[in-house]
Amino acid sequence: MSNLDYHVSYASHRVPVMGRNAVATSQPLAAQAGIRMLQQGGNAVDAAIASAMALTVLEPTGNGIGSDAFAIVWDGKQLHGLNASGRAPAEWNLARFAGLKTMPQTGWEAVTVPGAVSAWVALAERFASLPLTTLAQPAIDYARNGFPVSPLIARLWQAGYNKLQQQPGFTECFAPGGRPPRAGELYRNPAQAATLQKIAETRGEAFYRGELAQKIVASAQQHGAALSLADLSNHRADWVRLLSRPFAGGSVHELPPNGQGIATLIAIGILEQWDIGRYQPDSAPCLHLCFEAMKLALLDLERYVADDDRLAFPAEHLLSDEYLQQRAALIDPDRAGDFTYGSPQQSGTVYLTAADASGMMVSFIQSNYMGFGSGVVVPGTGISLQNRGNGFSLDPQHPNVVAGGKRPFTTIIPGFALDAAGQPLMSFGVMGGTMQAQGHLQLALRVMLHKQNPQAAIDAPRWRVVQGREVMVESGIDRNVLATLREMGHLISVEDPLSGHNFGGAQAIVRDPQGFYVAGSESRKDGQALVC
Repeated sequence: MSNLDYHVSYASHRVPVMGRNAVATSQPLAAQAGIRMLQQGGNAVDAAIASAMALTVLEPTGNGIGSDAFAIVWDGKQLHGLNASGRAPAEWNLARFAGLKTMPQTGWEAVTVPGAVSAWVALAERFASLPLTTLAQPAIDYARNGFPVSPLIARLWQAGYNKLQQQPGFTECFAPGGRPPRAGELYRNPAQAATLQKIAETRGEAFYRGELAQKIVASAQQHGAALSLADLSNHRADWVRLLSRPFAGGSVHELPPNGQGIATLIAIGILEQWDIGRYQPDSAPCLHLCFEAMKLALLDLERYVADDDRLAFPAEHLLSDEYLQQRAALIDPDRAGDFTYGSPQQSGTVYLTAADASGMMVSFIQSNYMGFGSGVVVPGTGISLQNRGNGFSLDPQHPNVVAGGKRPFTTIIPGFALDAAGQPLMSFGVMGGTMQAQGHLQLALRVMLHKQNPQAAIDAPRWRVVQGREVMVESGIDRNVLATLREMGHLISVEDPLSGHNFGGAQAIVRDPQGFYVAGSESRKDGQALVC
């Protein structure tokens, strides 16, 4: 390891990057993997898949081969939504988790069927122009030959090790020398390289029905888990119809439940009732209305959202004009409120985006959920598994109650916006649990309504509704504005963006009417936007 001090840093300034092709990811080497595919004649989907596969190697603190994934694709003419989240093992039911107050966060009992591999395959089969073996090569090279661990990832790696070192296979894979890698050290994962090679050569068959599936299930059985070969074999990624709301002369599009994207659309619909565009984006009146709208949206999200085919009513009911008007009417423009959910029936994650000169754009997200996820790693494979099972409820009356074959509520969401003519305007995403729907709202407001460039919109101080009247904000918001918000009844806490409190990383690509792209990426983290 070099003698460089990776703890020293100073504030930096980024400008948006521009070009006819663009890739923005949470990790620079992953962005380069996508650019390599574009330079080899691939399209935006090729770039997205290559970056996504590389991220499983380069940023294991947020995603892995055993993650879930979602995508929105503009193919040049229309939008397509992909839900590649996994379902619960068929044997799961309430009785299995009797005596628990919440679903497990770690270990095999937190693992649902991993869906990310099926996302890569589904996207490749429908849109890619290069072979999956070519798209996998950068990831395989990084895993086999090693890559230098960045300071931020090293800190997250150490935190994950402290929490998960006793989980099956974790230390063997992620701390082979008895400790996690430090900043600036090379990390290699040859087992993961071999697994990625098998996945690419068999177009995912080895993972869901072949050699890798058998290894996954053998490890599950060894630890008394319910995951079976049938659970893996029956998994499918689904192409779904998107939900949307008109906004700022265009429209914002999100995937339907089991994700939280609908909360962004609810908040947008509520803010439209208040003519939010008349306020400056960093003013107290604007922030107050945004806090209140988001609180209302998150309450409905918590109460109603589950697997799409298990909802008590169509998700569109939460987005009807009549319902949103009722919710907006609850807001006092001068005081923070305490709300409950409405009654509409009566009326560590990684994100990436890629775009190419032909007009294709991809918004893609994949995640373990909580950092390294369950902490479980299948021996000899480099397959680390998510903990999405923790997203289920144990309330038998809740639509998101745990059940076999059911998708849990998930936090990860890609976003997309169209302009007034129905043409692509922006592919975007924000990482970080419950921050994601809130971050989508903030990016849409800044770029679509206030015409900020994507890098400025990403660098702007963000806020996060926590609970009740509690709101966490990043330092950088004017202190007089904060004083006004406190006088209105908001319980404001101010945090440094790098304090460890999750305001989410972000990436966005905006399409300029002249035919090129303007890209921005998270300056607080390791994110990178590249063009060619």
